[in-house]
Amino acid sequence: MVLSRRKSKVPPLPACPPQPCPLQQCMELLGGAWTPNIVWNLSGDPRRFSELRSDIPNISAKVLSARLRALADKGVITRSVIDTSPPTVEYALTALGRELLPVIDAIERVGRKLAARAG
Repeated sequence: MVLSRRKSKVPPLPACPPQPCPLQQCMELLGGAWTPNIVWNLSGDPRRFSELRSDIPNISAKVLSARLRALADKGVITRSVIDTSPPTVEYALTALGRELLPVIDAIERVGRKLAARAG
């Protein structure tokens, strides 16, 4: 017996070419190593580079610097230079960056459930 092909009930994502699809763009942003951790650690108050290094102890300075630069380029965080001696740089979430917090929170909740099932 051959089963007939069912139609999908899920609305299609907007066509990707020439514009990237929205889901793919968001996952490319959040899929980078350490990116969700950085966004989450900026959810409270602005943080300096050294504070983020201590918040995320396993990240290297090189990777943290690259991720912060990429997030600033995409408009997810702001980089503010404070006039001190030596100069200090603070990073903070933009409005766009704050929109990612519920997504990261939901992923974290599912991760806890998966870990509980595995353990």
